[in-house]
Parts: sequence; structure tokens; C-alpha cells
Amino acid sequence: MWLHARRRALILAMACLAWTGPAPAEEEVGITATIQSVQVLHQGRPVRIERNPDTFNMIDPDYALTSRPCPPFCIQPMHLAPGVETIAELEVLDYLQQASRGGSITLVDSRDGDWPRRSGIIPGAVSIPWQELHPAHTDPERIADTLVLRFGAARVGNVWNFENARTLVLYCNGSWCGQSPTNIKQLLSMGYPAHKLKWYRGGMQDWKGLGLTTVAPD
Repeated sequence: MWLHARRRALILAMACLAWTGPAPAEEEVGITATIQSVQVLHQGRPVRIERNPDTFNMIDPDYALTSRPCPPFCIQPMHLAPGVETIAELEVLDYLQQASRGGSITLVDSRDGDWPRRSGIIPGAVSIPWQELHPAHTDPERIADTLVLRFGAARVGNVWNFENARTLVLYCNGSWCGQSPTNIKQLLSMGYPAHKLKWYRGGMQDWKGLGLTTVAPD
């Protein structure tokens, strides 16, 4: 009786090992329930932004730390200044699509050092380290050149005209990063219209956390 039961259990176990069943279906990792990917232009060439399809993909170690020293890595508020809109990933993608269709919009990566090289930048963004817009670190005439040549502002003498200036979407490393907030506050102090400044507060921390596409900076 005992031998019979043991033999029966062994046969059942071997059958279970031999039968692997149907392979599990691959899960889709879309941007939303109706959007799988978004095509934008980066330096004049098309780039497809999508989420990493590997459902076991993990966030980069650079963004795994939870407790960076504050200052300088302090938690930023949700609203930086009156009129400056705080946005998230879907709004960033929408602005990038508008820019790819010729809209007067520029996505600015404000990070300095080797951050852009280590983690990549958002497709469609231009890398302008925050110091390049700050008078304590950059010559005023160089800042003026950036405002005119890259952002579309105009200047007559010492008077700035931002009527035709581009809408800027600025980001840095995340809600603990003060680089893009510093840029936004500096631009406001120079008269840049608040409604033409958008802040992606989640920055690269959230972008990476969602497995979205990045590209190497030029």
C-alpha cells in the first residue's frame, strides 16, 4: 500500500515536471491604455519614445537613492511661481509632439556635470546646464545670446521683448533637484513670461522610473 502510494506520487510529480504548459503571453507596456509610443524629432531626426518592454526592468542605480543631502538636494514645491505650470510626462510628450510639428517650444535639460552623459536626456531636449543662464556663473552677454539665438527673445538696448519667445519646458533630475527651478526663477527675474515657462518637476527621476526612452546628448 505504502509502495503503491509512493509510486503514484512519483509518477504525478514527474508528469508535472514534464508539462510546462503554454508559454505566458507577453505583456504590453504602453504609455497609456491607447498610446504605445510617441514619435518626436531630436536634432532633426525621428526618435520613438516608448516604455521599456521588459516588465522586470529596474531603475538606474543613479536614481535609486532616497536620501540625498539637503541642502542642496532638497524637495521642491509643486508650484514654483505664479503662472508657471507644473507638468508631468504626458504633457511633456504633448509639448514634444508640438515642437516636432514646428511649434515654438524648446525642452531644456538643465543638468550640469556628467549627468546627461551618464543617464541620457529626453529625446527632443537640448542640454543647457543651469549655470549658462545664471549671471553668477556666466557672462551676461552669453546669457543674452542664449535668450536671443536659442529662445527667440529680442532685445533693444537693455529692454527685453519676449513676445515671440519660445515656450520653454525645463527639467533636471527630479523633485529633489534645484537646477531647473533655479533657471526658471532666473528667467522670471529677467522678465520671461511665466505662462511661457513649464516645469517638469519629476524630471529624469520619474522619466527613468517609468522606463521611458532616453538618448545620448550631442
